[in-house]
Amino acid sequence: MDLSSMLENTARRFPTNEALVAGDRRYTFPGLVEQSKRAARVFRDAGLSRGAHVPVVMLNTPGFVFAAFGLWRAALVLAPMNHKLTSPELRFLVTHSGAEVGVVDATLLATAQAAAPGVRWLVTEAAAFPDIDVDPSDDFDALLAEAEPWEGEPVTGADTAQLLYTSGTTSDPKGCLHSHHGITTVALYCTADNHFNESDRFLIAMPIWHAAPLNDWFIPMMLVGGTAVLLREYQPIEFLRTIERERVTSFFGPAISYLAPIQAAQAGGLDWTSFDLTSVRLWLAGGAPIPEDTIRVMQAAYPDAGFKQVYGMTEMGPVGMALEPADQALKAGSIGRSGMTGVDMRLVTRAGADAQSGQTGEIWLRSDTRMTGYLNNPEATERAFEGDWYRTGDLAKIDDDGYLFIADRINDTIISGGENVYTLEVENAAREHPGIADAATVGRPHAEWGETVVVFVVPAADGAPSTEELREFLSGRLAKYKIPRDLIEIAELPRNPSGKVLKHRLRALAREVAADA
Repeated sequence: MDLSSMLENTARRFPTNEALVAGDRRYTFPGLVEQSKRAARVFRDAGLSRGAHVPVVMLNTPGFVFAAFGLWRAALVLAPMNHKLTSPELRFLVTHSGAEVGVVDATLLATAQAAAPGVRWLVTEAAAFPDIDVDPSDDFDALLAEAEPWEGEPVTGADTAQLLYTSGTTSDPKGCLHSHHGITTVALYCTADNHFNESDRFLIAMPIWHAAPLNDWFIPMMLVGGTAVLLREYQPIEFLRTIERERVTSFFGPAISYLAPIQAAQAGGLDWTSFDLTSVRLWLAGGAPIPEDTIRVMQAAYPDAGFKQVYGMTEMGPVGMALEPADQALKAGSIGRSGMTGVDMRLVTRAGADAQSGQTGEIWLRSDTRMTGYLNNPEATERAFEGDWYRTGDLAKIDDDGYLFIADRINDTIISGGENVYTLEVENAAREHPGIADAATVGRPHAEWGETVVVFVVPAADGAPSTEELREFLSGRLAKYKIPRDLIEIAELPRNPSGKVLKHRLRALAREVAADA
């Protein structure tokens, strides 16, 4: 099945259901089909050839949805890109994609034009920002309103639907190519795994250009006849008000998206418990490993629905594993013990054997949702797979009951004096210190030890401990070789939009600090 056919099928089954809500703008499924046909005409008139990659740099607006389904109907490839990137960062992605035409939010036009002046940028939301100079011939919304609906090009499940860029936590981002079949299969598996149906109202408050909000949560709503509620940008109090107003049933976000509303309500003198969140049946959390104590705080703050911790990779759709709500009481912090619906999982040791209780291994995943490959990078594609198995690069430890707990990224593991130091273990121990609000650990080259452990800490309100104070604090919690040699204070840890710490930046900073010492 292709994504346009999927949407048309849903429109026939649920002609009066709300498909999309964005503030006071509401669209039924037949309305979305109509907009997709108009958008397809706009893209055809722009002279794009079948299979062309089209970068979309937008916030969570209806225009993103119209553009996406218009591209798919026209046999073009959606290449959603991070709207928070600087011009040089965006330039790399747009150039790599080979784009000639893109779609951009009016508020991001200057960044996009500076990044890729040779690309024709069609601009959405221009009417809402009249101070921004937009050529009328590039006003996407105006072109959409005037366009004659077009049925589009023939599309098969094997055709490429998306070009999704990885987060680039360790190197330059890589472009993952996904087919229509792969994405619709992701939607089927996520629907089965989370029991979605036409009554669900999923809040998309995290950036929709990201793989999980787009494919795991938005597309399933388009499949089952549910409603996608768009929040243009995540704002803690508006997040709460939207859930209350729209009777949202599910939401996905990183840990901070659950913690920030509590802090914002308290800072604004609002009664946290006055918001009616009882419509929610399922809270989903992911994007980065969540410490057990943080999970406990989240559960206590949102007690009326189950918490499900999910784990997946862009290369896989993203699908992967999940810790079900019923398991949170005993296994908080785990990512589960099996693949989700449609996904096989192995935990593989360095010797190539399946890991046993107490051992650490690399998570391998297998599913027909996998990407078809990295764009223009066959060598990286070959390295990523072992036969049908995708090698995630994530290390996990398996407990006596078969549950997996993320230990580290293979590339982040520190080898000091021949011993493996798993950075998450050090970080979790450091966060127990009352003077540390957050922590991240990296290795720094050392002539004798190979690497030494360096911890970056975000100070708590009362100030961070000294290196010696932290070393003393950790002496009863960690083996000596795991205890950081150096502590570096930092105002905020660099993270990508998924919440993952950008450790390559911290490694570079650690080397700079050492050079200046």
